[in-house]
Amino acid sequence: MDIIDIIKPENLVYKKPDLLNDNDMHYCPGCSHGVVHKLVAEVIDEMGLTDKAVGISPVGCAVFIYNYIDIDWQEAAHGRAPALASAIKRLWPSRLVFTYQGDGDLACIGTAETIHALNRGENITIIFINNAIYGMTGGQMAPTTLMGMATATCPTGRQVELHGYPLKMTEIAAQLEGTAYVTRQSVHTVGAIRKAKRAIKKAFENSMNGAGSNLVEIVSTCSAGWKMTPVEANKWMVENMFPYYPLGDLKDKSKELNK
Repeated sequence: MDIIDIIKPENLVYKKPDLLNDNDMHYCPGCSHGVVHKLVAEVIDEMGLTDKAVGISPVGCAVFIYNYIDIDWQEAAHGRAPALASAIKRLWPSRLVFTYQGDGDLACIGTAETIHALNRGENITIIFINNAIYGMTGGQMAPTTLMGMATATCPTGRQVELHGYPLKMTEIAAQLEGTAYVTRQSVHTVGAIRKAKRAIKKAFENSMNGAGSNLVEIVSTCSAGWKMTPVEANKWMVENMFPYYPLGDLKDKSKELNK
């Protein structure tokens, strides 16, 4: 096989998503953000929604997604992304509107905005990156930090007497009347990546079809904040994060209606 055969479209196995620009990603080695960015870009392109997509980026590592995916973006104040997304979707109901948020932004300062937007059944999708730590600002304890997990602000480990329990936002979202699809996924293996992509696509379809609110949690690693290599971080996530934050769909109204 010569080089001409290799580059024919029918022989193409993989290419960079068209919506990902050529900016060098700043994320730490092993970070899950880059993988999720790729999935979001692929799904938007495959759904033919490039000109209709509006993303909301907040504060934290997640904010820089606007630098890598070539669609319309609006930056929100810390924690306010679901409120801003609600306004944009109501003004432009034909648009695909989604937020991309970390656990500190979504589950701490943005708890109220998240819960109320989901409970109202706003036709938006919230993509929730949960790495159980504040990655950008120095590795402090987050609402999702596991019991016993050491961070910069709880160096001896999270203790229930001092800090309370880790917050399961996805389980809360599944109980709300306004949510159509609530799922928890990961991107640590090829199989997991494929499942996460299907979940993002289903959520986006619901948003466009007026089915209600959607939350896609991605359980993720933070090699720098956890002070581990990428390989160690993936292993730690599987052994410690997954038992407390189990993967899978928590709510899917489309399946309930088809019973």
